[in-house]
Amino acid sequence: MDTGPRRAESAGTEPKSTRQPSTADIRRWRQYLADERAEAAVYRDLAQNRQGEERAILLALAEAEGRHEAHWLALLGPHAGKPRRASVRSRLLGFLARNFGSVFVLALAQRAEARSPYAKDPNATDAMAADEQIHEEVVRGLATRGRNRLAGTFRAAVFGANDGLVSNLSLVMGMAASGVASSVVLLSGIAGLLAGAMSMGAGEFISVRSQRELLAATRPTQVTLAAAPKLDLEHNELLLVYLARGMTQEAAQHRVAERMGLLSCDCDPSLSLQPDLPHAGDEHEAVGTAWGAALSSFCFFASGAIVPVLPFLFGMTGVAALVTAGVLVGIALLATGGAVGLLSGTSPLTRGLRQLGIGMGAALVTYLLGLAFGTVVG
Repeated sequence: MDTGPRRAESAGTEPKSTRQPSTADIRRWRQYLADERAEAAVYRDLAQNRQGEERAILLALAEAEGRHEAHWLALLGPHAGKPRRASVRSRLLGFLARNFGSVFVLALAQRAEARSPYAKDPNATDAMAADEQIHEEVVRGLATRGRNRLAGTFRAAVFGANDGLVSNLSLVMGMAASGVASSVVLLSGIAGLLAGAMSMGAGEFISVRSQRELLAATRPTQVTLAAAPKLDLEHNELLLVYLARGMTQEAAQHRVAERMGLLSCDCDPSLSLQPDLPHAGDEHEAVGTAWGAALSSFCFFASGAIVPVLPFLFGMTGVAALVTAGVLVGIALLATGGAVGLLSGTSPLTRGLRQLGIGMGAALVTYLLGLAFGTVVG
């Protein structure tokens, strides 16, 4: 298993520039050296929790980082000095890899590879810059496997929690703005929590169950094998079956001939009469079970919806309660948005701020509507 051309084996033999290194150069190279060592350690730590192909890929990435380390050591020569601490980002990655080894670590590693400065550094070789670009795609592929395994539960968690946070904050702020007593706001928040959680759970159950039923209805059956021996050799619609499944004319004709016994088959045809077993790598594996999705949505919605109610539960009233609820929900929105950013390999801060803006915007609109409603009624 290799991550790049063999010519990159030594990370390129000549740097882009061979001028006498300055103090700034030495400082930068030492930082590169420390980061390469840390990144290699991250990949080795991740490999300890993997098996088979994924383990081999991660170890190959660590080996490639070792080639880059050798390049900076060669440039530094006697200036290498004592090992320098890696950047905060690299140390954080190492801590997460040693203690968690999750898909979030791979997503962070993907971002780290994407931000490599080698393409613009005159002392890094072209091969090293190309390596980093390839590494980003390799890590993206590994992270995608984890994202696919985690997609169903994570989707229910994020959607449920965010819906709970935004909808109940909006409800609480709208009710409070209308001028009702704090006890009424509290009861409204609890009612919104229960009603929303039940609605989310029921909706997710129906959604997943319906999706599974649709997938089952579209999966091909093996009825053609049972019916094929009884078909007329000259006039039969078996060809239409395979064309309808998306086969080319040539492939469909070949399959018809095979099913009609006009071609030899290396396999045991009786095995095809058995129902198809689910494929481990089915593209719909992230759908999950209906009950699992329903329970997850219920719990995550409730966990989000309880946040804006907490100040009222602890006896706070008026503006202080609303401000506290807004702050708590804002922190939660930043956290969930940041988690989405980490998992998707994009900026956690950008995704967190986007989530915060959308949630607070919805709450503000509801608050203004509550003020207007309270003024009209009053």
